[in-house]
Amino acid sequence: IRVQIKSRAGSRGGSASLLRPCQCGGGRVYGAGMSMNQSPQGETKQSVTRTIDAPAKDIFEVLTLPEKHKLFDSSGFVVDDEKTQRIQKVGDVFTMNMQGDHMGGEYRTDNHVVAYDENKMVGWATAPAGTEPPGWEWIWTLEADGQDSTEVTLTYDWSKVTDPDLLAKNLFPLISQEQMEESVSKLAAAVS
Repeated sequence: IRVQIKSRAGSRGGSASLLRPCQCGGGRVYGAGMSMNQSPQGETKQSVTRTIDAPAKDIFEVLTLPEKHKLFDSSGFVVDDEKTQRIQKVGDVFTMNMQGDHMGGEYRTDNHVVAYDENKMVGWATAPAGTEPPGWEWIWTLEADGQDSTEVTLTYDWSKVTDPDLLAKNLFPLISQEQMEESVSKLAAAVS
């Protein structure tokens, strides 16, 4: 596997340091003009890109089958899927069984598909099961780089989170850029 990782934070592009919450006295410190849905660097989304030696079609096959999501989860939250079908279009919803201290242990999520372009893009907005998505989404973009190589970008965007109670928990970004890079690396291993 050829590894080439490029990290981008927010819409500025370019290199960025890891986006980790600054914990001071149990909460995050915010600079002037920052809102609670921003990282310490003022971002509301982060992206990582890697070239994977596999055709986009093979990568898309793994991404669109929720039962495979545990293979490339680096958060440690994914337990398994709820026997859902392959993602086929925007509007599909798939349910995942999860585990995380931030949610008090075991929980389920409904993932509403918000992006779908066969072999090019798939994305979902995650919500606690039975609720509407509160504003964060995961978008996977695939760009063929020859016949057997694909540039894969994973974007975690929490810019649409507006619920004051959720924002007061200072969760964003819940997943670090380093964990996202690990997810893309795990995806590469899953398709090799």
